[in-house]
Formats: sequence, C-alpha cells, structure tokens
Amino acid sequence: MKFVDEASIKVFAGNGGNGCLSFRREKYVAKGGPDGGDGGDGGSVIICADDALNTLVDYRFQRSYRADSGQAGRGRNCTGKSGEDLVLRVPVGTTILDEDTGEVLGDLSADGEQLVVAQGGFHGLGNTRFKSSTNRAPRQTTAGSEGEQRSLKLELKILADVGLLGLPNAGKSTLIRAVSSARPKVADYPFTTLVPNLGVVKVEAHRSFVVADIPGLIEGASEGAGLGIRFLKHLTRNRILLHLVDMAPYDGSDPAGAALSIVRELERFSPTLAQRERWLVLNKIDLLEGEDLEERREAVIDALGWEGPVYTISAISGEGTPALCGDLMNHLEALRAAVEADPELDKAEQLLQGRMQREARERIAELRSQRRRDAADDSDDDDFDEDDYDVEVEYVP
Repeated sequence: MKFVDEASIKVFAGNGGNGCLSFRREKYVAKGGPDGGDGGDGGSVIICADDALNTLVDYRFQRSYRADSGQAGRGRNCTGKSGEDLVLRVPVGTTILDEDTGEVLGDLSADGEQLVVAQGGFHGLGNTRFKSSTNRAPRQTTAGSEGEQRSLKLELKILADVGLLGLPNAGKSTLIRAVSSARPKVADYPFTTLVPNLGVVKVEAHRSFVVADIPGLIEGASEGAGLGIRFLKHLTRNRILLHLVDMAPYDGSDPAGAALSIVRELERFSPTLAQRERWLVLNKIDLLEGEDLEERREAVIDALGWEGPVYTISAISGEGTPALCGDLMNHLEALRAAVEADPELDKAEQLLQGRMQREARERIAELRSQRRRDAADDSDDDDFDEDDYDVEVEYVP
C-alpha cells in the first residue's frame, strides 16, 4: 500500500430533524391538546486518534463523509431518533486543518483523543413546546438546523523522541536496526529508505525512547529534489535531531561538505527547525584509520562551526552506540522532568512545534504550486498528477 501522510476530505454533519405538528385525537376526546414531538439531533463528525493505524491511505480512496441526520418528530409526543455520530479514525500524530481558512482545528497526539470537526444540526421543536394558557392549540413548529460542512486537510507527522537526519546511505537505517527491534531495509545504494521507520530503543527495563528514520536528503531537497522534502515535516515533532555523517562515503566525497549541505537544506526548509537541538553523529568509523578519522572529524566540526555534542560510532558493528543511546535517554528524561516541574515549558514547546509545522506547510505548498505551474507550462507533460508525490511501497510497521 501507499504510505500516505496527507489527505483532503469533505465532512458533512447530519441535519436536525423537524418538529412535528400534531394534536391528540382519541375516541371520546374531540379536541385533544397538541402532542407533536421534537425532532432528533443530527449526528456530528468526530475524528479520533488510533495507534493501530500508520497511514492515511484510506482517505485517498474516499473523500466525502456524511453523518446521519436526525429523524422528524411524531405525534403522541414521540421524539425523533437522533442521528449517529460518524467517527473517523486516524493515526496518532495527525493534525487537522480547515482547508478553506487554513486554521488548525486540532492536533491529535494521544491514542483515543477526539476532535469534533463538524457539529450536527440541532433538533426542531414540536408544537407541544408552544402551548400555553393563552395558546391552547398552537400550530407553530421549528425546523431542525443544518449540520456543519467542512473541507479538511489531514496531515500525519510521526511521533518520536529522536529524529535521524542525513544524506542517503549515511547509515540511518543501519543505526535504527542496531539499537532497536525495527528492521528497515538496508542496502548499499541510495534511497533504500522510501518511508519513515520507527524503532523503540530500550536502554534498560522501563527506560526507552522512540527514534525515527526518514528518507535521506540530497542537495536541492528544499527546492523539491529527492524524496526527503515530503518527510522533513515529520522532524518537527522530534525533541532531538541526530545529524548522521558518513565519514567514509563510497563515492569518495567530502564528509564536511556533505554535512554542510544538510544544514543548508534544513535552513531553507524551516529556519525554526534548523534551530532545533541537534547532536552530531559521525558514522562508519570502522572504515578509517586513527589519523585519517581525526582529520575528517576536525574538518566536519570546523565546517559546521559545531559546538554541541559529537559522537563517533559504527552503526553496523555497534561501536559507540550504547554510549549514544544512554546519553540520549538521560537527556530526554531530564527534559521530561523539567516539563513536569514547569508546565510553561510544555506550552513553549507546543508553540515552537506549531511554528515549525506552519513553516513546513507553507514551504511544501509553495513547492507544489511551483510544480503545478511548471507542469502547466510544459506541453509534453499532460499527465500531471499530484499523487505522484506518493511512493508505491509496502509499508511494514
């Protein structure tokens, strides 16, 4: 199936049922009073986060969803049946936006969290509601109100504590295999990873964190080149980014230049994301001798002007990975403890994530608009399809 992280849908809440105009008519009761019942409320459209889901692919095949309307009231003070709410299930980490206004309606970041995106119509009133001492035979009723309608955009951003960032073949998938039970595809050619992979890293019993591997970036990714532009937005939810650098590239390229190109692409894509906390991880040290490794290490640090943490590892052999995972776990626990002690930190983090996600949406929308214009100007491209942004893969959680 396709790994789909965006979908546009339309939702229609149910209308409220109309009130009933009726009078009591029984044997020996010539002129009974009003007995028209109220209508039923319309069903609402509710979006619910479900951790059993991994992709929004279902919403690519069906784009319109409608909740049940309420039934009309009946005589003998019978109230109409209310419409059933329509519950749409999405993966945890889905952001819901109003496509017409661009407003963020909600962000479902926990299993079972719900958001009402279209409110059902209110029921109409039967004529029984209008009887009084001066109006013994009211003929007034009200119609049920219409349910809300909305055009929505669903955006999935995977939830992880740590995100891996780097060029293709930097060793991101190998690292996630080395430190977790995840088994993404690993091969000696670029773009082996086509979809994000998640792994749970267990440092000790009851101490673990989640790491995310996204497809590698290439030069020009922020302008739409390669696959990484589709998945860079997933890094906006990560607390720490690990910048992996291949210290022994198979093509003989310069590791320092490669590391610098990743930073430039990140800055072009989202300046706020580029300021996110990053750790530098120098991979494949088992392929280098001592002096050569030290020279390349210093060259990368100097090129980046790096002042943060630096780790040297070999993902394939596991060298250096226990120390890296242990330090990550300690740092994440310290961050969680700080948030528990000061709730304002959590609010600041939510605002920061919102700004990063907004920048990501704007950049991706800009690139897609440019792609449509280019396709329209190219007379040879009559088969442009926005779904070309999707990669046909088999998704294995």
